[in-house]
Amino acid sequence: MNRQIPQGKKIYFASDFHLGAPNHQKSHERERRIIRWLDSIRHDAEIIFLVGDLFDFWFEYKRTVPKGFVRFLGKLAEIRDSGIEIIVFTGNHDMWMDDYFETELNIKTYRKPQNFVFNEKKFHIAHGDGLGPGDYKYKVLKRIFEGKVPRFLFNRVMHPNLGLFLGSAWARHSWQSHDKETEIERFLGEEREFLILYSKEIESQNHHDFYIFGHRHLKLDFRINDSSRYINLGDWIVFNSYAVFDGEDVTLLEFKL
Repeated sequence: MNRQIPQGKKIYFASDFHLGAPNHQKSHERERRIIRWLDSIRHDAEIIFLVGDLFDFWFEYKRTVPKGFVRFLGKLAEIRDSGIEIIVFTGNHDMWMDDYFETELNIKTYRKPQNFVFNEKKFHIAHGDGLGPGDYKYKVLKRIFEGKVPRFLFNRVMHPNLGLFLGSAWARHSWQSHDKETEIERFLGEEREFLILYSKEIESQNHHDFYIFGHRHLKLDFRINDSSRYINLGDWIVFNSYAVFDGEDVTLLEFKL
């Protein structure tokens, strides 16, 4: 994608909503807050990027999708029908998205890092899981989970009630091991942040002005070099944060309403 953004229009980025967690009440409050944010930006949004982990767990059976999130999905459909483009990236919690967003909502869905050019500025965008050095155990598990055989077995053998229960239980494990509603992820340092290392590696091969990721739940704007920045979008559990490209620069903000 290589395009000019009309004067007065903007591109928005957000990630890590984790709808469904840690319980119905908290998720419902977060869902309404996200909808208020979407309503607040639609007047000047040219494109809205939702960069993974929109749900704490998501699996699409052939004729079944997880219960709930109707206000969020309805708002996306309303915004998309109004002509505003929405682009979704899958994350590690919703890697089993299939074609529901594309067929029902007309929302393009990506599963791997993508490059875009807007107003001559180059963007490299992905959720961020499994990128960069280290975390080999997760990378192996991700390859297994994304394989055709596990998806086939989960889809055809396991009843949706059991499958969605087990998937949600797995997702809740991360909430039980860390109090994500109060815990702020720590910056590990330039040499230990795997997405910074990944960005540097990509930059050494091909220049990008902005590297935009989610996944780390870290609200961070970090300069890779004099002309490239790594931006982590934070989350909507602690920060309610998002980024906006105004045609010239990217700014990392927090939603207060």
